[in-house]
Amino acid sequence: MSDHPVAPLGQVSDFDIRLIRVFKAVVECGGFSAAEGVLGVGRSAISLHMNDLERRLGLRLCQRGRGGFSLTEEGRQVYEAGLTLLASLETFRTEVNGLHESLRGELNIGITDNLVSMPEMRITHALAELKARGPEVRINIAMEAPDSIARGVVDGRLHVGVVPEVNLPSSLASEALYDERSLLYCADSHPLFAETVVDPQRLGAHEAVVPGYPLPDAARAAHARLLGAATASDREGAAFLILTGCYIGYLPDHLAAPWVAAGRLRALCPDTCRYRIPLVAITQRDRRPHRVLEAFLAALG
Repeated sequence: MSDHPVAPLGQVSDFDIRLIRVFKAVVECGGFSAAEGVLGVGRSAISLHMNDLERRLGLRLCQRGRGGFSLTEEGRQVYEAGLTLLASLETFRTEVNGLHESLRGELNIGITDNLVSMPEMRITHALAELKARGPEVRINIAMEAPDSIARGVVDGRLHVGVVPEVNLPSSLASEALYDERSLLYCADSHPLFAETVVDPQRLGAHEAVVPGYPLPDAARAAHARLLGAATASDREGAAFLILTGCYIGYLPDHLAAPWVAAGRLRALCPDTCRYRIPLVAITQRDRRPHRVLEAFLAALG
């Protein structure tokens, strides 16, 4: 039995926050034993902390035993709520640190996949400038799907996100960064690769990869003209399928560039089979002051 009194419903004590941090580490490490090194305590102490948290919440958070570690549905929801709580605490700490002259605190940024190879990538330069201004700033990058990033910015888990400008909630503000160009590709083992001149009218006869993620109207129209035969949840997945030689499909030109240079991919009808997607930085529209975030946005602009 814990010596710590249970906090009244709706209140969160310092001890509760400590237990939530333990729970977060256990979830992200995949079990009690794996979390020992991260938390610096033994498995028995972690087990006691988890029992304490479950008793205080009145919920069963995880299954543990010979079958391994797994979250219950309630555990998954508590984990997500805990991330939001801890992010809010970090925002508070950052705002208090903002009273001091130097930049301190954290920047939690979500970035959609496969952008680092873009020549126009100002994010890297902005992060370097932020680190130069505030050497103590901790930068945390999460690579996630665009809709997950948008949700993270809305609920405060992320301070800023970089996503395509598609289906964004009205509660988010966006700042234009640059456009990403996509072309239609086939692999060197595909029948179209060896054709000197490719007839655009025949492209619809070849099996193609269709995206399982939101796209703007022009991009959706380009994909609608193809024979969808496989689905990819992101651009890297589409690249895997195109490189089999069984499908044609659209890829960002910066992502495809290394394979094009190596003779593995070829752009098909690049003058007509192309589209651009605007990429934007998103933040909460009515966000509170956050010096680290504002410094990053200023460097990004």
